[in-house]
Amino acid sequence: MSEETTPIAPTEHLPTFRSEMSVELVKASASDADVIWAARVSTAGEQSLEEVSKDPSRSAGLINYLARERHGSPFEHTSMTFFISAPIFVFREFMRHRIASYNEESGRYRELRPIFYIPAPDRKLIQIGKTGSYSFIDGTPEQYEVTVEAMKESYLFSYERYQKMLDAGIAREVARAVLPVGLYSSMYVTMNARALMNFLSLRTSREGSHFPSYPQREIEMVAEKMEDVFAALMPLTHGAFEKSGRIAP
Repeated sequence: MSEETTPIAPTEHLPTFRSEMSVELVKASASDADVIWAARVSTAGEQSLEEVSKDPSRSAGLINYLARERHGSPFEHTSMTFFISAPIFVFREFMRHRIASYNEESGRYRELRPIFYIPAPDRKLIQIGKTGSYSFIDGTPEQYEVTVEAMKESYLFSYERYQKMLDAGIAREVARAVLPVGLYSSMYVTMNARALMNFLSLRTSREGSHFPSYPQREIEMVAEKMEDVFAALMPLTHGAFEKSGRIAP
């Protein structure tokens, strides 16, 4: 299953500029039923195994209760693995969440491709207010042009220097130091449903959230695609997450 995935094709050193983030569900063991049998064991013991094959919608109230009262461990008996392509600066924010397993492509072992991030024209560019209490508004066409031109010039300059070092026999792990965080990378990330809800509570901005969040737009773009997959796999759990104010149980 994939969610609006745009594979990165080989470029043979030809620079590519893109604005979208790619999220693909690689594998999953995640359903609302998993939450039910994990929760039932506390009162039913071995009889909880009978819940494995039952319709989870019959126990939607239990899922809502668990989410509302923040009994989180039953949601951990699930697993979702995503393949994500995004700029390095997105991954650096991502990895602040120490609730997942990560494996990212390595600039030590492969030559990194010149695929770089530029904001889409609708990306808001101007920050209003102070940190912790701010909003973003649209930039002017001139400000957008300045932004894209500066990024492209910087990217092309740094990648040319990267290639120059590689051609001179410099090790990849040394040469990569000149590359910018706007370079696209790729990684696998594996999370359980509880961890994913925690991630979504912090990396999406939604009306009705009990605790407002102000994520950087680029990581929110990734989070939105992951949430679409989560909602399709575990609709009852996702619904309970919404009803509880988007607080991770």
